[in-house]
Amino acid sequence: MKDFAFHYGPRVIAGAGVVARLETLLPEGPVLFVTDRRLIDMGLATAPLSALSEARRTPIVFDAVEPDPSRDTLEAAVARGREAGVRSVIGFGGGSPMDVAKLAAYLLGSGDALDDIWGVGQATGSAIPLVLVPTTAGTGSEATPVAILTLPGDEKRGVSSPALIATHAVLDPLLTTGLPRAITAATGMDAMVHAIEAYTSAHLKNPVSDMLAREALRLLSTHLLAACERPADSEARAAMLLGAHLAGVAFANAPVAGVHALAYPLGGRFHVPHGLSNVLMLPHVLRHNMAAALPLYAELAPIVDASLAGLGTQAQAAGLIEALAAMSCAAGMPQRLRDVGVDRDHLDLLADDAMLQTRLLRNNPCPITRDDARRLYDAAL
Repeated sequence: MKDFAFHYGPRVIAGAGVVARLETLLPEGPVLFVTDRRLIDMGLATAPLSALSEARRTPIVFDAVEPDPSRDTLEAAVARGREAGVRSVIGFGGGSPMDVAKLAAYLLGSGDALDDIWGVGQATGSAIPLVLVPTTAGTGSEATPVAILTLPGDEKRGVSSPALIATHAVLDPLLTTGLPRAITAATGMDAMVHAIEAYTSAHLKNPVSDMLAREALRLLSTHLLAACERPADSEARAAMLLGAHLAGVAFANAPVAGVHALAYPLGGRFHVPHGLSNVLMLPHVLRHNMAAALPLYAELAPIVDASLAGLGTQAQAAGLIEALAAMSCAAGMPQRLRDVGVDRDHLDLLADDAMLQTRLLRNNPCPITRDDARRLYDAAL
C-alpha cells in the first residue's frame, strides 16, 4: 500500500431536527448567519434563527448570497461580520452560502487579504468557529476545504486549505424535503460526480477516500430517483444528504478533475447550475478517460446498476456511463448543451475558459488539452 494522508473534516451532527441545536455548537456572542434570500422567504431559517436569539447567539443575517457568488458579496459579508463583532459564522444553504461562509470565517479570524490566499495551501491562518448546514444534498461543501468565487469576466477562482474546514457540519434531512425536483436531481447528480472523480483522481486517491466514494455512490444512486419522485420521503432525503457528505469528504482528500474543470465555464458564462453543468459534461469526459480509468469505472459500475455485475471490464465501464445518463434522463435533467443556451459559436470561449482550471485538470486520469476540451464541448452540444 502506498503512503497516504487523510483528513476526516468537520465533526458531523446528523438527524431529523438537529438544526434546532445549532446554538450548542457555538460560543456566546453574535454569529454571522450567511444564507440567501430565497431560504429566508421559504421559512427554512426561521426556527434556527429564533433558537440562536434565545440562546444569546445573536444572529447577524447576511442573506445577499447569489448563485456563483462574487468577490463583492464575500467582502460585504466580511464587512457585516466585522462591524457586528461576530464570534462565529454559520453557512446555511447550498454550496454558494457555504463557500461564502467558509471564506468569511477565515478572513474574519485571520485578518488575511483575499488576494493572498488564492490557490492551494495559501491560507495558513486561523478561522473563527464555523458551522455549515447544507439545505441541498449535493455540493458536499460542508465537508471540504475549498471555496469558489466568480470574479469579473466570469472567471471561477478558488481557495483550498485545511483552514477553511468547518468546525461542525449539521446534516438535517428535514431541510431538504421541500426541494423541487430539478434541484434534487442536479444536486444529487453533482454529488455522484464528486464520488466518481474522487475514486479516479490522479492525485491523492487513497483507500479511505475510495471507501467513502463507493458508499457515497451507493447511497446516492439508490435514492436519487426516490427523492425526485417522493420529495417528502425522509429516508431517501437522509440517505442523499449523507451520501453527498461522504462524497464531499472523499473529494476533499482525492480532488475532483476534468468533469468539474469543463463544468465551471458553463456556470460562469451561461449561469447553468453547477450540478447540471457536471451532468452535461459527465459522459463525454468519462469516455475521454477510458484509456486510463477503465478498470476503476468497471469497479463502480455494479454500484450504480447491479445488472452490470459479472460482465467484462469494458462492458461494465461502458455500462456505467449508460446507467448514469439513463438516471439523469429519468430525473428529468437536460441532456445537451444546446438545451441550456450553448451553441457552436461558444465552443472556443468555453475551451479557453476550461484551460484556466489548472487546479482541477491536473487531477484528471487523462490529460485534457484545449483541443480535447473543445472536442468534448462539441460532443456535448
